Amino acid sequence: MKQTVITSFTFALILFASCGDLTGSDSSNTEIDLGNETELSIPDWTTETHSNDVDPNYDVVFEEGTVKRIDITISSTNWAAMQSDLSTNLTSSRTADVDFTPIWVPATITYNDTDWYKVGIRYKGNSTLRNAYSSNTDKFPFKLDFDEFEDDFPAIDNQRFYGFKQLNLSSNDSDGTFMREKLAADLFREFCVPSARTAFVAVFLDRGNGANFVGIYTLIEEVDDSVPDSQFNDNNGNLYKPDGDAATFASGTYNESEMDLKTNEDEADYSDVRALYDLLHDGDRTENPESWQTQLENIFNVDGFLKYLAVNNVIQNWDTYGVMTHNYFLYKDSGALTWIPWDNNESFQDGKQGGAISMGMTEVSSNWPIIRYIMNVDEYSTTYKSYVNAFANGAFDPTKVTATISDYESVLNDYASQESSSFSNSVSSLKSFVQSRYNTAISFSN
Repeated sequence: MKQTVITSFTFALILFASCGDLTGSDSSNTEIDLGNETELSIPDWTTETHSNDVDPNYDVVFEEGTVKRIDITISSTNWAAMQSDLSTNLTSSRTADVDFTPIWVPATITYNDTDWYKVGIRYKGNSTLRNAYSSNTDKFPFKLDFDEFEDDFPAIDNQRFYGFKQLNLSSNDSDGTFMREKLAADLFREFCVPSARTAFVAVFLDRGNGANFVGIYTLIEEVDDSVPDSQFNDNNGNLYKPDGDAATFASGTYNESEMDLKTNEDEADYSDVRALYDLLHDGDRTENPESWQTQLENIFNVDGFLKYLAVNNVIQNWDTYGVMTHNYFLYKDSGALTWIPWDNNESFQDGKQGGAISMGMTEVSSNWPIIRYIMNVDEYSTTYKSYVNAFANGAFDPTKVTATISDYESVLNDYASQESSSFSNSVSSLKSFVQSRYNTAISFSN
């Protein structure tokens, strides 16, 4: 397998442990081909690579300073089924959002000269998925589930990928640098904001026509698979991925069906998010603000949210709360809900849909009450400003970040030159953007 490796990396990995505590329809009726095997043989199976008896191996799967190769083999029949399912559902959708769950099909995944068989693969994403479909490309965003088909093939019962059950392949849609997703996630974690781990991968796809390089992807950890275990003290809490009007927490929007509980589904206890919604709109907020703040901090990690806002606003990640009703998780750790960012490929740019919110967020209305009501508290506003300054002068120091970008450029260059003729110019623009945002952050926070 081809790898591009650098021997030094200026963007040092800061372990999160040092930071302290901080709907749609299913298209399953589409026929897929499971193959003719009566007894599946997996000669590559080892405890370390395939079993669920080991902890996730971050060093192997999310190795820094390299572009690892992943091969995906899908039968032509199943590729056609995926395309048909996508065409049918996108054509029938009346909204811009992708509001259906694409079908799973079995695939073979090859990595480090090792095979994983009958791995579930499906399309993922929203605008990135629509863009891939409309542009007639094979570079789709994918989700992988390594034991999706264990009921059909007992030999892959509890199959894992170096300890991981699910992983995501982000296509870096509209990102000429191929590095925004990873750069943002690394910066969040360095500033003690929990965030999924990421790595660069070169994806080769065989859909019945031989293995072809389809592009540079960002491999992303599935939050509900391993993030609570690796980045929180309590790994048994509720994890939510809000999406839709209820994700705003605005008055009159509460809807459990749009909270999308990812863990503890059998208990289906939504009392923690309900408590946050109720408190945001409680009269104590204006009538007894000190009591309201105490109650809020008991059920919501306000300090963690302020750190998140500092990073998110400095890097101008517009495609999330404050502009869009998606792309974040809430995890209940030790009693308080903590904010986890998600889907950062639209960061490091002014943004669409009217653009990213301003550093001061003065234009954000009560339609986004988690921001508005928290920022209305002088103490929180002051803390937020201090975090902007600390982030800008620390993790986001332009000398360090531009050096990291240069390292990433070196790592990606061999594959990027096959995919884009404007890679170098895009990287230069990103470096200029970082310096500009640093200047804005310092001006705002001093």
